[in-house]
Amino acid sequence: MQRKTHTIDAAGRILGRLAVEISLLLRGKNKPDFAPYKDGGDFVTVKNVEKMLISGKKMEQKKYYRYSGYSSGLKETSLKVMFKKKPGEVLRTAVSGMMPKNKLRAMQIKRLKFE
Repeated sequence: MQRKTHTIDAAGRILGRLAVEISLLLRGKNKPDFAPYKDGGDFVTVKNVEKMLISGKKMEQKKYYRYSGYSSGLKETSLKVMFKKKPGEVLRTAVSGMMPKNKLRAMQIKRLKFE
């Protein structure tokens, strides 16, 4: 199996639409021999992630949550703060949410790189 490398420029692109395109490439749905149980996707490199656009009022209203497992261990971060610190993580989270929740997702999301 040959894996190609796709380079995507995120400048001026909307977060959700970009995430859909990346998830399809990582899964390999653009290939004629696609099967949902096979890991046949390509590598994806994204550049200019900090110039990506966020539509609507998501910058102020969207929250990301993580839970440590301890009582009162729920942490909340807004999209605005997370986008300033790590814009790549915002895109990685969006792409990961669009992929099937199975063992292949962990292998496929590792092929997403940022410049």
